[in-house]
Amino acid sequence: MKRLCIAFITFSILLSFSAVSQIINEAPVDGLFPDETWSVNKKPIPYPSIRRADVMWSKRIWREIDFRQKFNQKFYYPIDSQVSWKSFIMIVLDALKEGGRMTAYDISNTDELLVPITYNEIVGRQIDTIHQISRRPYPPYEEYDTTIYTDFDPTKVMRLRVKEDWYFDKQRSQMMVRIIALCPVLIVERDGQEQTSPMFWISYAESRDVFAQALVFNEFNSAMKLTYDELFWKRLFDSYIYKEQNVYDRRINAYATGIDALLESERVKNEMFRFEEDLWQY
Repeated sequence: MKRLCIAFITFSILLSFSAVSQIINEAPVDGLFPDETWSVNKKPIPYPSIRRADVMWSKRIWREIDFRQKFNQKFYYPIDSQVSWKSFIMIVLDALKEGGRMTAYDISNTDELLVPITYNEIVGRQIDTIHQISRRPYPPYEEYDTTIYTDFDPTKVMRLRVKEDWYFDKQRSQMMVRIIALCPVLIVERDGQEQTSPMFWISYAESRDVFAQALVFNEFNSAMKLTYDELFWKRLFDSYIYKEQNVYDRRINAYATGIDALLESERVKNEMFRFEEDLWQY
């Protein structure tokens, strides 16, 4: 009987410890509702069907999104990644690091997706090397060369290049656009001047599954969840055109600078708008 009582008491104590551990392990609800996992199985918005015969006009456009603009800050933040909320560059880098979900392609003069590169190659290329001349703090105060190595800093990625095709679908009688590829751009300061360094290209069609499961901050209504796929689909960003498809294959800054380059960018945008308007008779 004594042994039975001891066994019963021991079992009760172990059961109470198990219940306490379960209560401790359950994280409190951080918000109005428990954390939702709907985005894990969320799929990208399907493209509308398109036939080659229905495309009566098309033009390739390259544009650039600057994360420092107020409307585009959702691409840049948060600085410190959270479980369900990361900056654009961290979403891309995490997908590349995992492997199989997204493929990066080397930068080329033609902006084509030709040579795949790995995550380690991307990070290794972004190690910055600065050569400077220093002076010893004691006599005879000799000068000597110093090489400073700085690791890749994702917060320096402040721009995003977008390659897209605009086309007029005569079946729908509508001007439409399809993003082809994306390119994060690193910005560094050298000798007081800002220098840009494109990192790699990714295929947008291949990356949509990742973007459809990545939440982005919705500044209009936090109750309405917004993904990066929906952001690109709804064109919820501000950008400027830096190149249009042309016979010389040159960018706008190759023949225009300053305010003239901005005016040329607006000209290209208005030219496409007028093309669609001229197809209708009132």
